[in-house]
Amino acid sequence: MYRSHSCGELNATHINTEVTLAGWVQKSRDKGFMIWIDLRDRYGITQLIFDEERTPAAITAKAKTLGREFVIQVKGTVIERASKNPNMETGDIEILVQELTVLNEALVPPFTIEDNTDGGEDIRMKYRYLDIRRTPVKNNLLFRHQVSMQVRNFLSNENFIEVETPYLIKSTPEGARDFVVPSRMNSGEFYALPQSPQTFKQLLMVGGMDKYFQIVKCFRDEDLRADRQPEFTQIDCEMAFVEQEDILAVFEGLTRHLLQEIKGITIGDFPRMTYADAMRLYGNDKPDIRFGMQFGELNAVAQHKEFKVFNDAELVVGIAVPDGASYTRKEIDKLVDWVKRPQVGALGMVYVKCNADGTFKSSVDKFYDQEDLAKWATATGAKAGDLICVLSGATTKVRAQLSALRMELAERLGLRNPEEFAPLWVVDFPLLEWDEDTERYHAMHHPFTSPKPEDMALLETDPGTVRANAYDLVLNGNEIGGGSIRIHDKETQALMFDYLGFTPEEAKAQFGFLMDAFQYGAPPHGGLAFGLDRLVAILGGQETIRDFIAFPKNNSGRDVMIDAPSAIDTTQLKELGIQLDQ
Repeated sequence: MYRSHSCGELNATHINTEVTLAGWVQKSRDKGFMIWIDLRDRYGITQLIFDEERTPAAITAKAKTLGREFVIQVKGTVIERASKNPNMETGDIEILVQELTVLNEALVPPFTIEDNTDGGEDIRMKYRYLDIRRTPVKNNLLFRHQVSMQVRNFLSNENFIEVETPYLIKSTPEGARDFVVPSRMNSGEFYALPQSPQTFKQLLMVGGMDKYFQIVKCFRDEDLRADRQPEFTQIDCEMAFVEQEDILAVFEGLTRHLLQEIKGITIGDFPRMTYADAMRLYGNDKPDIRFGMQFGELNAVAQHKEFKVFNDAELVVGIAVPDGASYTRKEIDKLVDWVKRPQVGALGMVYVKCNADGTFKSSVDKFYDQEDLAKWATATGAKAGDLICVLSGATTKVRAQLSALRMELAERLGLRNPEEFAPLWVVDFPLLEWDEDTERYHAMHHPFTSPKPEDMALLETDPGTVRANAYDLVLNGNEIGGGSIRIHDKETQALMFDYLGFTPEEAKAQFGFLMDAFQYGAPPHGGLAFGLDRLVAILGGQETIRDFIAFPKNNSGRDVMIDAPSAIDTTQLKELGIQLDQ
């Protein structure tokens, strides 16, 4: 038996108990006649004491040779600490060691394995197995486990069954790029790794499974950022004989359950907002509603004077920054510089200070009088002491720019409290979006999303205005889940493929298996997928998902620990029928 107890469970009730512990050396303090060593395992830290009067001399001598991260086993007696540490779970006791076994020596680690480490992100990712020993990373992985278990418990209690779907599937042209896998036994042909189990979960509904879920790996070969990885995990769900309201009710329940069980927070109603209103009021389809600063559209009150910048703009829009009138000219100039960065792309910014005495001071006083600026304040909801920030330009671009500014200001003003949770359903997305490069429509979600029944007739006459029977769940400005009611009849699915530019032959080659299945009694069905990585990060008070993944990739999609992706041996390539250009 390597250990009778963990390093996190011993306390004053164990005094005089003989114990065996095993773990890693966190640190040691040698006072000559006495040595203290902090022994660490997954469960905590226990202090060991080697006393020249009470510990065999040979054991004390061996203790002097121990380095950081040596793996050791000790046997001894639990005694009361002379100097207690109230910040440790085991701070009332220590182990008087009688036996010491070195299970494995260790090199000096490349960074300190403590809560606050001196290791940068790159070095910690290269030695991720060491980083996992640090309490913050360990706790993030334990937290992820707790969330996953609560998800499984809730859905199982709702009569969902977990079904595994294949990882080697067929490549499809919609969505992000696939990761492809060559088949040795079928030379010149390829599998794809799934971007989601979409078609399989629909086939499970055809198969009568009724309520399915899976915590599943998905893969997308796309550009990366802080909240995106080439491989990620979804809580994937599908239900048969349901309408949108049924699905929203179940996953509001799941979200409430997680917030209650994980965070101890009770959530009331989940507000709903149409996609059109989200874009109009917040400039994006995943608004953070923990704070205000809703957009105020100013075309009607700003395009009647000789200010050409506004007159030529498709949209003039502003937000009111709470207490922003106190900003100095230098601080405002920094905001202007911020929106002009390439990442945001605005050409400039107009501002209005709403003074405490009810007057206004703006950067465009030459063109607009006090009456005009008062109308701007009304449109943006600005009050005395606020600052109005105004951008103008093409509607889609300027909304995105002002949305970025709104989030940046909220961050600076401390309005994004990670312990406050504000869920929101965004509904009525467009079914299709026009792609200028290919000059055809693409499915905004995926080609299996059902149109709103009342919009079906518009598919023939005005496809761009058709709304999808789709919904996203937003939490604190992050999309944590999305789904839709699916098309469940062959005729409507064929019509959708036609509008997406598929010929009948292409549709049959890509999705014939699904179309065939629909002919054998497909029930009405729909579903939703939560992004587990993102959900866990938000519940953990962060927005970077890497910290909650055991072995993440970097921003270039590389695993620097195992050096992947890497070249393949030419013999292996030849077996696969692949020849690389020299």
